[in-house]
Amino acid sequence: MHRLYVLPTLVINAAIIAVPAMLTILLAFFEWDGISSPEFIGLENFVDLWYDRVFWTALTNNLIWTGIFLTVPVLMGLLAATMLLVARRGTTFFQVIYFLPVIIATAITARVWQGMIYSPVTGIYGLIDRFGIPMTNPLTQTHSALYGIAVVDLWHWWGFLCVIFFAALRQVPQDQIEAARIEGASFFQLMRYVLLPGIRPTITLMLIMTVIWSFLVFDFVYILTQGGPAYSSEVLSTMAYRSAFYDLAVGKAAAVSVVISLFGLAATVFYIRAQSKEFEE
Repeated sequence: MHRLYVLPTLVINAAIIAVPAMLTILLAFFEWDGISSPEFIGLENFVDLWYDRVFWTALTNNLIWTGIFLTVPVLMGLLAATMLLVARRGTTFFQVIYFLPVIIATAITARVWQGMIYSPVTGIYGLIDRFGIPMTNPLTQTHSALYGIAVVDLWHWWGFLCVIFFAALRQVPQDQIEAARIEGASFFQLMRYVLLPGIRPTITLMLIMTVIWSFLVFDFVYILTQGGPAYSSEVLSTMAYRSAFYDLAVGKAAAVSVVISLFGLAATVFYIRAQSKEFEE
């Protein structure tokens, strides 16, 4: 009888997630422009991706993006969360300030950075340049466009990690922290031997979610550069979008989506195994 309570959730998940996912996988083996009848072509879409230079550029950019977000915001979030734990006053205020960028719509955040910071006419970069310090909009350069977008997302993302890590740190037994302080542990020793081991499951979860979200990144890239200049900031999601709605190659877009899902699936499997191993221990 109790199983009936999960039936609505299963139906919703099947309708919204499972069915579209299966259709996407199926479309990856067809050639379809979204209008005419689909034509089965087997693995040809995946073969085309293998020889597509833009695909490898997009995949490389996704890997670079993942590397950035597995290190910089995680370290920033851990450091800030630990400082909030040590601080006696103002923790609520700083949590609100750190979390504020997360609740701002990504489109607004992107436009603010594009117009008020990076713009050579109306932005801070332009103001600094007028004072004689050469500043170039990173979004217009092939070697810096991806990193310019990453900075925007870092500002948007690290505060969320900080609040999550702070909530986890507050669950670490206070007697362990006090014992480490009595023993004369420094700040970094406290971090290494008490705090980080105490929130290891939370850190693992956030790292796995970061990998998944890194391969789903779309909004900041599309709004700021649309994958340019010269595909230098192209990622798999923008490539899939362009293939489906610009080139009308729905099958190719589905194949790119399958590749994205494989990375997310791999991260999920790793997390489940890590959790199972920890439970056994």
